[in-house]
Amino acid sequence: MEKIVIIILVLVCLGVLFRNVSFTLFYMPLAKVLFGMKAKISRKNEAKSSEPAEKPAPSLKHRIKGLLSSFADYYLYRVSLTPSHHLRNFVYRHICEMKLAQNAVIYYGTEVRNPANITIGKGSVVGDQSILDGRNGISIGENVVLSTNVKIWTEQHDHRDPWFRCDTQEHNPVTIGNRAWIGPHSIILHSVNIGEGAVVAAGSVVTHDVPPFTIVGGVPAQKIGERNRDLRYTLTGEHRSFL
Repeated sequence: MEKIVIIILVLVCLGVLFRNVSFTLFYMPLAKVLFGMKAKISRKNEAKSSEPAEKPAPSLKHRIKGLLSSFADYYLYRVSLTPSHHLRNFVYRHICEMKLAQNAVIYYGTEVRNPANITIGKGSVVGDQSILDGRNGISIGENVVLSTNVKIWTEQHDHRDPWFRCDTQEHNPVTIGNRAWIGPHSIILHSVNIGEGAVVAAGSVVTHDVPPFTIVGGVPAQKIGERNRDLRYTLTGEHRSFL
């Protein structure tokens, strides 16, 4: 009797631990279709001066599309909690169409939006609980380190717009050069280019370009120093298991 109880407890524990693995694998074919469709849809920007046309009541087809799009986002959330780097990377590369290079590491709990618009180079690391908002594109170079809870936003609402839209500003992708280091709890806003070897201090908000090998910090981030230009390290993709 005790053996049966122990076996049941072990099975329950494994079920709790790997429930996201089961979810990820079961819905993988559907996710492949959904992300393939989302990757082909281009954003439709309205002119700054034009007033948004009044939208008709949502049709059943529109509601279904909305549900499927939301499910794709929910799928990514469950993937981020899957305790396997190999499975997460497989999904990001082959299901979500993210351009994720060899030895790149994305830790658990990272929120990814529009993964097809995100490129991450060899050996780069994205820390846990980060946000990669790829709606207008993110390009991360090689051997880049994003620490815990780094947020990259490529789109935001316009407070000047009467209709509070997101598409009234010129948007360019966020780019981060090789061997840059983004400190924990930092925020990078849209259209920012961070140069090779640059350092963003913890808790900073980056609103403008950062020159190569420059150290910035603060809100908004300002230059506080310079980094050694003789950088030789190469990150191998080594990571903590399960996380």
